[in-house]
Amino acid sequence: MSRQVERDLPHGTSNGAPSSRREPVLKGTTASNSDLASLFECPVCFNYVLPPILQCQNGHLVCSDCRPKLTRCPTCRGPLTSIRNLAMEKVANSVLFPCKYASAGCEITMPPTGKADHEEYCEFRPCCCPCPGASCGWQGSTDAVLPHLMQHYDESIITLQGEVVVFLAVNINHPGTLDWVMIQYCFGFHFILFLEKLESYDGHQKFFAVVQLIGTREQAENFTYRLELNGNRRRLIWEATPLSIHERFATAIMNSDCLVFDPGLAELFAEDGNLSIDVTISMC
Repeated sequence: MSRQVERDLPHGTSNGAPSSRREPVLKGTTASNSDLASLFECPVCFNYVLPPILQCQNGHLVCSDCRPKLTRCPTCRGPLTSIRNLAMEKVANSVLFPCKYASAGCEITMPPTGKADHEEYCEFRPCCCPCPGASCGWQGSTDAVLPHLMQHYDESIITLQGEVVVFLAVNINHPGTLDWVMIQYCFGFHFILFLEKLESYDGHQKFFAVVQLIGTREQAENFTYRLELNGNRRRLIWEATPLSIHERFATAIMNSDCLVFDPGLAELFAEDGNLSIDVTISMC
């Protein structure tokens, strides 16, 4: 009867069986996503250089917005070329880039192919002045909209509180383009009612009314507004979701996505040239 003797093998040798030992992991050798993204910072504007990526003769990069304004590379002062850096393009397509409105609060990251589309509709992008016909050119954050309105339009804007208020538009029969603005505060948010008298595409004047939330589209989806005209045993009602602060009143008018009525109908509800509108804000 034979006897099998198991011998200890010297350290580092193998008897042919799979080894359970693992190679040591080298720490700090894997670049994080933010480290990779930083490689694509434009040296001029500090935005990101995204595909198609062109390089100078020494391989330095500059973004597509800045490149047409330059005659030489801002890094090495060498001539710019039309040579694509395909290797960096490949790396860029594996990186998630932050939104350019990250400093305003956006936490979304995305591949370069989706960056432009996201930023066009990002809820943290700057807001324009919401007042109809405003030509002040103001832009700012959502939190800055109300202070802007109070500072520049305080004398022409009425502010009311409550879920149900009555807005009075005076002198609706005056000729020409007219607009009325009211701010309504309820549920911890500020809503803006716009009523505008305009000449429509067919040459006739019409009234347009809509409510806008000083907030995001997601927040606006939580509310419904109701505009109601009452008088002389007649009633006209419009209900809809408020516009968000990034949606334009002019777009709602173009799409007829608002309360629309002509001066003849307004006269049926008006009293002494003034028109009352009951405004109700409800949570969905």
